[in-house]
Amino acid sequence: MKLKKVLCIGTAAVLSLALLAGCGGESKDSGESKKESKKIVVGASPSPHAEILKEVQPILEEKGYELEIKEYSDYVIPNTAVEEGEIDANYFQHITYMNNFNEERGTHLVSAGEIHYEPFGIYPGTAAKLEDLKDGDKIAVPNDTTNEARALLLLESQGLIKLKEGAGLKATKNDIVENPKNLDVYELEAAQIPRVLSEVAFACMNGNYALDAGYTAEKDALVVEDASSDAVKAYVNVIAVKEGNENNDAVKALVEALKSDDVKTYIDKTYNGAVVVVE
Repeated sequence: MKLKKVLCIGTAAVLSLALLAGCGGESKDSGESKKESKKIVVGASPSPHAEILKEVQPILEEKGYELEIKEYSDYVIPNTAVEEGEIDANYFQHITYMNNFNEERGTHLVSAGEIHYEPFGIYPGTAAKLEDLKDGDKIAVPNDTTNEARALLLLESQGLIKLKEGAGLKATKNDIVENPKNLDVYELEAAQIPRVLSEVAFACMNGNYALDAGYTAEKDALVVEDASSDAVKAYVNVIAVKEGNENNDAVKALVEALKSDDVKTYIDKTYNGAVVVVE
């Protein structure tokens, strides 16, 4: 009996120690978990979006967030990934594209913050100045609906053409009602435009394509979109999230970091006017 009592007491003691150890370990783990940084996963195009996000990483780290960047060259997958909860947000598209995507795909994406725009510019080809335009000269413009309208509106702002009233951001070359110099509006894929500069008098290019080709709006463009134009407002690049997540603390911290003075300085110095921060 004495032996049984000793064994029982010993067993109870061991169990008590185990429980105490368990409680102590749980407390330590919970303390460590509180110190762990919270992760936010953002999909982005390689340039300039992913490059800008890399500048944001240390800013978010100071606030206790870990930013993971997933790069996409595709313009569909980053949106479906947000919709399906595979990533928390994306940064690659302008607001008009996002809204059109929602309409066409039935997704529920919203803007959590307007970050920058990539101004359209008119770049010299065989002609050096707009005043050098001759009758029948060829001007290259993107052939997709979104960017062609921007190009035509920019040409109209310079008095080179006149568009049908109300054409606005859906304008195509079929909406040109006045063309005093009989300009040949040459439509082709946006990414191909830098390659034909030696074949056209001028070319209308988006900032990111100009940047990829080694041009900058500040140094090389003859004319760029006005910061207050309707086109700029319509094509501002945003942080897109699924509806309901726009006020998430991590998302708000991301937008705040992207709008910080440090990031603005980086963008201004790196992209020379090809990427412009929205104030």
